[in-house]
Amino acid sequence: MSILLDLFLTFAKIGLFTFGGGYAMISMIENACVEEKKWINHDDMMNVTVIAESTPGPIAINCATFVGFRQKGFTGAVVATIGMVLPSFSIIFLISIFIDNFLTITWISNAFQGIKIAVGVLILDAAITMIKKMHKKPIPRIIMFCSFAAMLSINIFSWRFSSISLMLVAAVVSLVIFLLQEPPLQKGDVAQ
Repeated sequence: MSILLDLFLTFAKIGLFTFGGGYAMISMIENACVEEKKWINHDDMMNVTVIAESTPGPIAINCATFVGFRQKGFTGAVVATIGMVLPSFSIIFLISIFIDNFLTITWISNAFQGIKIAVGVLILDAAITMIKKMHKKPIPRIIMFCSFAAMLSINIFSWRFSSISLMLVAAVVSLVIFLLQEPPLQKGDVAQ
């Protein structure tokens, strides 16, 4: 099978059968792209997740675009992105045309209650997988636990503090620690 068709079908399957947005899709993307297809490695997945979270656009679409670009350049990026977007767009478009009050249908409303629980489990699974595979160095772990505690406190006490601001603070702290730990390059040294 051609790689472009494989990219399209892989991301179309993820886009079609995953509810709950990008975070819920991370574990499926990792399973398909890292474990089954071996298009990227786990470190690439961690990096693209962080980059996709801090750039505009949905995280799953950004991940699909990255994987597609890695495999077949610009064309691969377009094909993978269309594969990710097309199924959900088509479903929502059809729902908007044919059913006026979609969620007022009892069996659909009940199904979505169950889907909410499954989405929470998928997001938790993605978080646990990323934590397990995170480098075992103390600084990243400390930053992670402090960020988790801060986010939990923000949610519990309903403080007005954006998660983007929290990510920026963590990035600045990490950068400062990195700069303080790295010895300055001497003339003639080659950066690794």
